[in-house]
Amino acid sequence: MAVSPAVSPVADAATSKYDIGESMCPYRLVLEHVTSRWGVLVLIELLERPYRFSELRRTIGRVSEKMLTQTLQTLERDGLVHRDAKPVIPPRVDYSLTDLGREAAEQVRGLALWTSERMGDVEKAREAYDARKADSRG
Repeated sequence: MAVSPAVSPVADAATSKYDIGESMCPYRLVLEHVTSRWGVLVLIELLERPYRFSELRRTIGRVSEKMLTQTLQTLERDGLVHRDAKPVIPPRVDYSLTDLGREAAEQVRGLALWTSERMGDVEKAREAYDARKADSRG
């Protein structure tokens, strides 16, 4: 029995209702949200468990309150993050992944793991590139 190859959304753009070549395509916008600097980190952290805003900010580190708020709102709008505001005093808000968000986070975590595992090769490539550039200048 023949196994058909998996077709990526990029490779199958001709049959997609979204034009990935179009800069305002919803597909590209969601991809930007998921792979943004803070989006990646938020998704990976929320894979472990729900977080309150302040503990998520501490865990991620070096993210401003404004950027984390914007990132969470964007991911919530895209249906990836669930915001659970409890009517208590003081207010308590928990953030968790939706099923769709969990799928995206698993994909992003795979890329993050690959990056971590291949960082030595990336550093060697950078050093070789920098050496070639330095040799060509002088």
